[in-house]
Amino acid sequence: MDKKNALRAGAVTAGTALMMLLMTSPALALTRDDGDDPGPGLSVGETVGLYVALPLVIFLGIIGLVMVLDKSDKQKKA
Repeated sequence: MDKKNALRAGAVTAGTALMMLLMTSPALALTRDDGDDPGPGLSVGETVGLYVALPLVIFLGIIGLVMVLDKSDKQKKA
């Protein structure tokens, strides 16, 4: 990759990162909106269970179903 393409790629990457930071700034607001009623927070165990354990269980369940329901012929040794 020549110097001109590397500079262009760096400029595009920096511009994209800057735009993403500027667009997400309202998400960092600390003021409450009218009608805002947040529920109780999750504990560490609930968070890990919801975002780590549950997706792993679902993923392993899908793998198990694919393996059990596989109808292809087993490879034969010649």
